[in-house]
Amino acid sequence: MQNSTKCVFSVDVEDWFHILDVAGAPDIASWSNLSSRVEANFLRLLDIFSTENRRVTCFFLGWIAEHFPHLVREAAARGHEIASHGYSHQLVYRMNQSEFRQDIRRSRSLLEDITGSAVIGYRAPGFSSSESTPWFFEEVSNSGYLYDSSVFPARHGHGGDRNGLTQPHYLLSGHLVEFPVSVSTIGPMRVCLFGGGYLRLFPYSLIRYMGMRNLDRGIPLIFYIHPREIDPHHPRIPMSLRRRFKSYLNLDSTENKIRRISRDFPISTFRDYLSACAPETNSELAMSA
Repeated sequence: MQNSTKCVFSVDVEDWFHILDVAGAPDIASWSNLSSRVEANFLRLLDIFSTENRRVTCFFLGWIAEHFPHLVREAAARGHEIASHGYSHQLVYRMNQSEFRQDIRRSRSLLEDITGSAVIGYRAPGFSSSESTPWFFEEVSNSGYLYDSSVFPARHGHGGDRNGLTQPHYLLSGHLVEFPVSVSTIGPMRVCLFGGGYLRLFPYSLIRYMGMRNLDRGIPLIFYIHPREIDPHHPRIPMSLRRRFKSYLNLDSTENKIRRISRDFPISTFRDYLSACAPETNSELAMSA
């Protein structure tokens, strides 16, 4: 399944302290006591998209939705798609099947209660679906989601599948659509230039060139970002030099890259992508809206 005329921009809506797999990082019991910066950062992102008249998919962490429901409503009011990032921001392979099920259903229920509309998309924290969680896709589908965007088809710190499919495809006999993170092939390697630390590391000229090359070849393009990545002054969490480099590099240049992406690429939402390239899915989407 592909649509070469559109690409998707997605925001994983979480705060500066939602850092995965770092010893000493704040746990969920302490999050409410920390100084949050998600509101100002996320609203700034929404203003960027409004300026360029773009709609994006917002993968809300359930904890964020619970504590800042007005951000969910504001995003929905501006025409953006509301999707789920789970509730507690745990790596999937650190949960058992029952814990995972409860987590993603709790998040979806929260978001639907806030918006009054069905939530059809899910993305795992850290793109942490893996071979050690063979129940993952079935649980996502059984929890009411129509699509997932949790597969990282390249080397990745929290899993990754170097041999995974790189284009959107159906799973579970068509009951679930998987949108893998976009990668480009550079020599023998698959590299993601379109989100997170990778987007911050590489110069925009290369990101634009490789993105356009993907689209010219009919390969769908998926961008992702976090609100903290446009905030160079947010608090830091103690971590190794290597992890610090990956987490905090080039935060001062990310906002300009997002503005340029919004101007240069025909970004849209996962929901709109599905409607455009999978007519047979339209009736399901209409029923879930």
